[in-house]
Amino acid sequence: MKYVIIGSLGNISKPLTQKLVAAGHEVTVITSKSTNKAAIEALGATAAIGSVNDESFLAITFSGADAVYTMVPPNFGASDWKGFIAETGHIYAKAIKASGVKHVVNLSSIGAHMPTGCGPVSGLFFVEEALNKLEGVHIKHLRPGFFYLNLLANIPMIKGHGIIGGNYGEGTKIVMVHPKDIAEAAAEELLSLSFTGKSIRYVVSDEKSTGEIAKVLGTAIGKADLPWIDFKDEESLAGMTGAGLPKEIADNYVEMGQAVRNGKMFEDYYKNKPTLAKTKLEDFAKEFAAVYNA
Repeated sequence: MKYVIIGSLGNISKPLTQKLVAAGHEVTVITSKSTNKAAIEALGATAAIGSVNDESFLAITFSGADAVYTMVPPNFGASDWKGFIAETGHIYAKAIKASGVKHVVNLSSIGAHMPTGCGPVSGLFFVEEALNKLEGVHIKHLRPGFFYLNLLANIPMIKGHGIIGGNYGEGTKIVMVHPKDIAEAAAEELLSLSFTGKSIRYVVSDEKSTGEIAKVLGTAIGKADLPWIDFKDEESLAGMTGAGLPKEIADNYVEMGQAVRNGKMFEDYYKNKPTLAKTKLEDFAKEFAAVYNA
């Protein structure tokens, strides 16, 4: 079969490409950087160089594919982050319609049931909505939890202040996932193409409270008493902008933290809870420690 993968050499798209190529299929990987061409070809795939916001380029690249994998790349320079994400979804939908592709696996997120109030994830609500309006196209939305890799952003805080934290609320349970478990789920859906209509699949590796997260990561780096600090929203915002994040991006992250804190982000997940994937926080803690100690 022929697949088109959006996401270049990212944490999900690269292992996903490797799995599809290993299974003997023809894979085209979309990248915005010509410098990635050789690395993509080294995986056994074909590189298609262009922008995910170029509808004509996408339609041409999608043509003839049995299925495509879509995701919205991060854009920290967007003046309206939610709007950028939503517009990218509309571009994908138009390109899919023009190309005649009949199966799509779309990377969404836990919390994408919320059209407002969940930071950048609320933009993904509109991506799902745009794709769901396509007639005769089968869509599987993957809704993963909080990426373990996002915890790496706390390393400077741990090294500089001896704490870890966020505006999530002390004791809040966080629903998390490893990107390789998402890649596994995406490969499973793409290789079988057994899904019909429009459907959702939650992909989650572990559930831990903020205190447990601090304990597991702290133990892995030799700081078993590492405390989780519950920051106020304004403290989180100041910390992120002080670290160089644009205010638009920081505002969205604060809003997403609020949705975690009040439980709304995980509401639909708990109504449709899947079997947890295999990579637990303790497994990721080894990766965390390697980066911390590097």
